[in-house]
Amino acid sequence: MRIGKQDQPYTAICTSDAESITVRGRDLCEDIIGKFDFSSYFWLLVTGEEPNEDQSFFLNAVLCALAEHGLVPSVVAARMTLAAAPEAVQGAVAAGLLGCGSVVLGSAEIAGKFYHDCVTDQRASGDAVDMVARRKIAEWRAHTKAVPGFGHPQHSEGDPRANLLLKLADERGVSGEHVAMMRALQAALPEAIGRALPVNVNGPIPAIMLDLGWPLAALKGIGLLCRTGGLIGHLTEEAERPIGFVMSGAAAGAISYDGE
Repeated sequence: MRIGKQDQPYTAICTSDAESITVRGRDLCEDIIGKFDFSSYFWLLVTGEEPNEDQSFFLNAVLCALAEHGLVPSVVAARMTLAAAPEAVQGAVAAGLLGCGSVVLGSAEIAGKFYHDCVTDQRASGDAVDMVARRKIAEWRAHTKAVPGFGHPQHSEGDPRANLLLKLADERGVSGEHVAMMRALQAALPEAIGRALPVNVNGPIPAIMLDLGWPLAALKGIGLLCRTGGLIGHLTEEAERPIGFVMSGAAAGAISYDGE
């Protein structure tokens, strides 16, 4: 049974023969190993192009910014999974990544799609950025309450990661139309929702990366890659200093039964 498009049976990522491995048109052993750092290689794998200095700088900065934030739900899930199945590190990593959705870790992707839609609207309409921001917030809030990229349950006075990334983007001259739109959206929030909100880290990450030419479809991949590194750190500690069952016991103690 034929399902979906089947008229382009090609890949431009990798091929190999008995003597060599070719990745994105480059010989893996001759051109990449020992010559690329991993983040630059990641950029090459995703885009097919070597990153320039700014692209490499901000990909590294973003990966560092998002890799770790303590015992967040994805980490708790991973550590408790390893406690229950210590032979399955891969299962514990997968458990952590499977929970990376619209509330935790996947919100950068949602914000990026929203900012991209706003910028596309501005390009098409020619309206001022502040006018577009107000219009798009109204459209967004017609179906979703929270405007993505703003507010944080802990960093209520401003996410330090977000503030630093924006400062660096301004200093290096890479803040473009997506960053400008993100700032216009933030400025429009008091009128739209009745109060100001700080930018959280999921605002500048997609805004800066889209301005630098990162593909919209690959935004979530940044969070998945860097959080994998964080999860492996937590799982190494879990194997040496286990707290998975401590967390499980705390959960059982914190939740009361209210059924029949």
